[in-house]
Amino acid sequence: MAAAAAAAADASSAEAPPSPPAASRVVWVNGPIVVGAGPAGLSVAACLRARGVPCVVLDRADCIASLWQRRTYDRLRLHLPRHFCELPGLPFPDNYPEYPTKRQFVDYLNAYAEQAGVQPRFNQAVTSARYDAAAGFWRVRADDVVLAEDAAAVAAGATTTEYIGRWLVVATGENAERIVPEFEGAEDFAGPVSHVSEYKSGEAYRGKRVLVVGCGNSGMEVCLDLCDHNALPSMVVRDAVHVLPREMFGVATFSVAVFLLRFLPLWLVDAILVLLARLFLGDLDKLGIRRPAGGPLELKNTRGRTPVLDIGALARIRSGHIQIVPGIKRLFRGGAELVDGRRVAADAVILATGYQSNVPQWLKGCDFFTQEGYPRVPFPHGWKGESGLYSVGFTRRGLSGVSSDAVKVAQDIAVEWEKQTSTI
Repeated sequence: MAAAAAAAADASSAEAPPSPPAASRVVWVNGPIVVGAGPAGLSVAACLRARGVPCVVLDRADCIASLWQRRTYDRLRLHLPRHFCELPGLPFPDNYPEYPTKRQFVDYLNAYAEQAGVQPRFNQAVTSARYDAAAGFWRVRADDVVLAEDAAAVAAGATTTEYIGRWLVVATGENAERIVPEFEGAEDFAGPVSHVSEYKSGEAYRGKRVLVVGCGNSGMEVCLDLCDHNALPSMVVRDAVHVLPREMFGVATFSVAVFLLRFLPLWLVDAILVLLARLFLGDLDKLGIRRPAGGPLELKNTRGRTPVLDIGALARIRSGHIQIVPGIKRLFRGGAELVDGRRVAADAVILATGYQSNVPQWLKGCDFFTQEGYPRVPFPHGWKGESGLYSVGFTRRGLSGVSSDAVKVAQDIAVEWEKQTSTI
């Protein structure tokens, strides 16, 4: 028995991963460690503080909601009515429009953080998070983000901090990293190839022929914005997509769907939405836009494929101001060869190809998340893992899903917090 135990111990030590280098400093967190200072991280931190639970919020950027502040285009508005997008504890101001602008939403988030007393630790790029079973704590390592213009910091090198706490809340969300497809011949293309996260407005593209890869909400809106700035956009439509009117009979389409779901099964609501969309928008197959086999709500819930809410792009497609083309086979100096053999001229390519979760890159030794970075347990039960692990913002249900998760996570942690503090 002793020999077997020794052999097992040797095997265990042989399989153990190498220890990371010592951190520059170690910080004990008296409460949860929240990774991410976007709407998800702010929501759960605010809910925790409202229950008297302190926490530390880490973010790699130098501001809250960096996706909204730094990586979105100027004309962006919330796609859903504002009351569906409120975070717990703070309604939007009464003077805000039904669909707040990007700037208004950022102002709302800043006010939300200030009201809740949430002060994230910025420029903290989390590189790993691992549960230490022997100690019963989470160990989260973060490198200081060193700005190139800070010569002294560059010379000194990045500082690594290890945060240690009983709870870890993953709040980096579904849009942490850009999806950037590669194209044959991209190195030969004469113009810029950029992701939509770098796009601000069509002003820089006046008079230019622009290939916009992607037909989601971003792709449609960028094409519309390019038209408004007298550019010549062509939208690359590779996959089938649901396009719905933003409003039906003067009511937001999302509100119609939510109302119908109170009385009808999802498949029937989907069928009604598709029928109404055809009534309001016509046959989109004639425009080169195919509808998927699954319904819009079904695909949103199961695959995270958000339906497009039309705000005017379809009219520009019908008028010929936005051209629809199939997928790109390869790029060449002056344009692109398409999968159907046609060649189109282009001065620039914009990749409206979306974002993805980056959780698998830094959360180690845990199978709570899939390789794609989503909780394995589907909504509405995917907010709680084991050993004090939680997630917020991975429901594929937008800001309303964020709020739902944040409230449940804060309630659950508060119960454990009260148990621990009552015994001290």
